[in-house]
Amino acid sequence: MVKIDNLKAKTAEKLIKGLIDKKAVVQTDESTTYSNLEDCIDVHVSELSSTKEGKFNLKWAHIAISNLKRDLQKYHMVSEKMLQNYLNEFCYKLNRRYFGEKLFDRLVIASICPYLYTSG
Repeated sequence: MVKIDNLKAKTAEKLIKGLIDKKAVVQTDESTTYSNLEDCIDVHVSELSSTKEGKFNLKWAHIAISNLKRDLQKYHMVSEKMLQNYLNEFCYKLNRRYFGEKLFDRLVIASICPYLYTSG
C-alpha cells in the first residue's frame, strides 16, 4: 500500500507504471481513477463493486481496506507525515498473519543472519 495525494487517473497511472509489471492482470472497480490503464498494463478487469460478481471478486480488497481503517482507529491521531509508516506496518502484519508457530524461528534466523554473512 502506498499513500497517494489524490485519486486522479494520472496519479494512478504513474503509480501503476512504477510498481506493477506490464504483464500483470489488474482487477479494479469501475472508478474513473482506473479509466486509462491500457498503456500501463496488458489486462485490466473492471467491474462494479455493487454487483454480486464485483462483491465476490473484490471481497478481499474490501476486507483489507476495512481492516486498515479499523487498525488506524486505535491511534488517536494519524498525521499525514507518518501515514506511510502506518500503511507499512499494516502490510507487514497482514503478510505475516499465518506464520503462527514459525514466527519465533523466523525471528531467530533474521537476527543471526547478519552475523553469518559478515563473519566470513
